[in-house]
Amino acid sequence: MNIPFLDLKVQHQDLRAELTQVFNEVLDSGWFIQGNQLALFEQEYASYCGTKHCIGVGNGLDALHLILRAYGIGAGDEVIVPSNTYIATWLAASYAGATPVPVEPDLATYNIDPALIEAAITPRTKAIIAVHLYGQMADMDAINDIARKHGLKVIEDAAQSQGALYKGRLSGGLADAAGHSFYPGKNLGALGDAGAITTNDDALADQLRMLRNYGSQIKYKNEIKGFNSRLDELQAAFLRVKLKKITQWNEQRRALARIYQQGLQQLPSLTLPYVPEWADPVWHLYVVRCAKRDELQQYLQAAGIGTVIHYPIPPHLQGAYAELDMATGSLPISEKIHSEIISLPLDPYLSSADAHRVLEVVRQFAA
Repeated sequence: MNIPFLDLKVQHQDLRAELTQVFNEVLDSGWFIQGNQLALFEQEYASYCGTKHCIGVGNGLDALHLILRAYGIGAGDEVIVPSNTYIATWLAASYAGATPVPVEPDLATYNIDPALIEAAITPRTKAIIAVHLYGQMADMDAINDIARKHGLKVIEDAAQSQGALYKGRLSGGLADAAGHSFYPGKNLGALGDAGAITTNDDALADQLRMLRNYGSQIKYKNEIKGFNSRLDELQAAFLRVKLKKITQWNEQRRALARIYQQGLQQLPSLTLPYVPEWADPVWHLYVVRCAKRDELQQYLQAAGIGTVIHYPIPPHLQGAYAELDMATGSLPISEKIHSEIISLPLDPYLSSADAHRVLEVVRQFAA
C-alpha cells in the first residue's frame, strides 16, 4: 500500500531511542513482573485520567472481565452492552458468567442509545457497559442517571478513547470503573497486549489488585480465587514513553479528522461521523458509512490506500453467540452500521498530503 491503514513501524522508529533505553533499563534491572515500572505507569496513567487508581492488567478484555468479577457479577446476572461494538465487550460479561443483553446504538453516534436502555433492564440486570466506540464518547450523564435510578454499576469500555472528553471530563473517570486496552494499534498502544482499569473506588481497586494476581496481596498467600492478568514491566515502561506523547498524537488525529470532515462533507453517498456538542473525540478511527462500502474499499485498495472494516459482523450474528438465537434482522440498527462502515487511514504519523490523497480518491469514487 502507498498509504497503509496503519504503519506502526514509523511510530516506533520515531521513538526507537527512548524505547530501546527503557528496554535496557528493564533488562538490566532483572525485575519483569509487578515492579517499579508498573507502579510508575499506574500513578502516571491514573493522573492522566483524573482517577485515584489505575490497576494494570494483561489486556482490555481482562480489564472489563475483572471489574465485573470484583463487583460480584456472575451467573444468573445480566449486563447491558451495546449491540454495536467489538465482541470483547460481550465476552467480558460471558467470562464473568453473566449474560450480555444488547441495546441498540444511536445511529448518529454509533454508541449505545440511552433512550433504549431502561426497556432492557430486568431484576437480573447488574451493570451497564458503555463503549466509547471509535474514540467517540457515549452520553455518560444520561447513562449514569439511569444506572442510579435502578441501582446499577456503570463501566466504561475506554479501549478506543484514551484522552477523549465528555463535557470537558476525560474518558476513564466517568463511571464506577473503566477498562482500557493498550493493544498496539490503540491511541496509547503497547508493543504487545496490555490493559488497565481506572477507578475512584478504593475497595474495588483493592479487590482488583488481588484478582489480577492469583487472588494474592502477599506472595503465596491467596485470599480469593484470582487470575493471572498482570501488565508486565516491559509493557509498562513502553507505555510510559508513549504516554508522554499521547496529547500531541491526539491533537494530530483531530487535525486529520478535520481535513476529512471538511473535504468529504459535500458527498451525498457518504455519511460522516457526527460529533455531539458535548463531546471532543480522539478519533481512534475515522469511520464513514457508504451503501456501496465494498466497492469503495476495492476502489481505495486499487489506488494503494489501505482501509479496515470495524467490524464486519456484529456480535449477535457471530457463531460465538449462537445460543442467543438472534437471527438477522433482530438488531437492525447495528446490522445496518456493520454493513456500511469503513475506516479510512488516520494515525498521528499520517501526513496531511496523504490525507488529501485519500480525499481525492474517495471523491473520485463518489463521482
